Amino acid sequence: MRRKKGFWALGVALLVFCPLGFGASGQEKYVTYLSLADYTGPIAGLNVPADSGLEDFFKDLNDRGGVDGVKIRFLGVDTRYDVARGVSAYKRYRTEHKLVLVNAISTGIGKAIAPLTDRDKIPQLVPGDGEFQAKPGRVFTWGTCYQDAFAATIDWILEDWKAKGKSALPKIGYISWDNPYGREPLRGGKEYAEKVGVTLLPPEFFPPGTLDHSVWLTRLANAGADYIIIGGVDPTPTNILRDAHKMGLTAKIQFVDATFWGPDETVGIKAHPEATEGAVICVYYLRGKEAREHPLAKRIWQKYRGRPIEEMGSTYATGMIWGLDLEAALKIALKEVGYEKLDGEAVFKAYMKLGGGDHRQGLAGNCTYGPQSRRGSDMVKFYRVQGGKLVPITGWRKAPDAVSLHKF
Repeated sequence: MRRKKGFWALGVALLVFCPLGFGASGQEKYVTYLSLADYTGPIAGLNVPADSGLEDFFKDLNDRGGVDGVKIRFLGVDTRYDVARGVSAYKRYRTEHKLVLVNAISTGIGKAIAPLTDRDKIPQLVPGDGEFQAKPGRVFTWGTCYQDAFAATIDWILEDWKAKGKSALPKIGYISWDNPYGREPLRGGKEYAEKVGVTLLPPEFFPPGTLDHSVWLTRLANAGADYIIIGGVDPTPTNILRDAHKMGLTAKIQFVDATFWGPDETVGIKAHPEATEGAVICVYYLRGKEAREHPLAKRIWQKYRGRPIEEMGSTYATGMIWGLDLEAALKIALKEVGYEKLDGEAVFKAYMKLGGGDHRQGLAGNCTYGPQSRRGSDMVKFYRVQGGKLVPITGWRKAPDAVSLHKF
């Protein structure tokens, strides 16, 4: 496992230094995509497969001639999930040839470079920060906003509670990283809990990199939590479940990951199948077998990875969502301004025309980008870990608008 992760990280990171020969002749038409990624830090377990999927998608697209003859150069930088490194990397690469899109892999990095990308008129992608929906600018969320998914999770909890024959409303705990990402779901999520009348226990936050979560779990258990919503990026959610399982909590408390990056079959579930069993995950994209069997993801994996499809992590397909969005936006921008005038501003305007399109090919819920919307989607889906696999327990469902409940 360690060797494979290192190999994938190295393969993606090398793209920074080996940009596929773009621009060598001075004649090839191309644009640059910058990923401020994490290949060796706390979220590498999911980010490396995601960027690998995106890298392979761009290779496939370029092999087919690109978008109207314009190819996409992927530029990945390992920020190690560190805000200062992310800002430094953006400043270093902001003048790359026709840089038209920047993907900040963390909430903290996204917020830090937003004033810079706005100044440079370059659109930016961020995980799920609702503030960018509340204050529309040049920043787009990958999918559903974190607080909307948190609210959708509360709705699912109430349905599950009722299905179990319970009458009084449940007590819900929340535990996640002590950073902007960990706190974002509550900026609107807390207000939604109050709106529907459920008791949201005081949240528990721990530093990224924490090895044992028993102290925070004990407080939530002693407070009478019936459900505990967990955050972090796998393997962190898995490690929370591991500790909860050791404490006997998973047998009496339902754990739910509401912020998309919970246990994956090739990361946490593989390492701790017994502890993750029964956990529920809320996502805006396909997971597990549904992701592996998606025609596009399956074809590209087999073309470029040459390994058993069972080794494909769910986020490999997630990276293709970013690529499909950019491909669709480039088609619009090239038609409107042509290659010579193609820049970040043209791509930004094109992104605002993607809403309602079917270009994502079912890898994620509906695309909702628009003039007043920076949400990537307003749909979520729930999976449960069963027998070491992620099994869908709902179809796509619309998430509540919790962003509008918070005063940013």
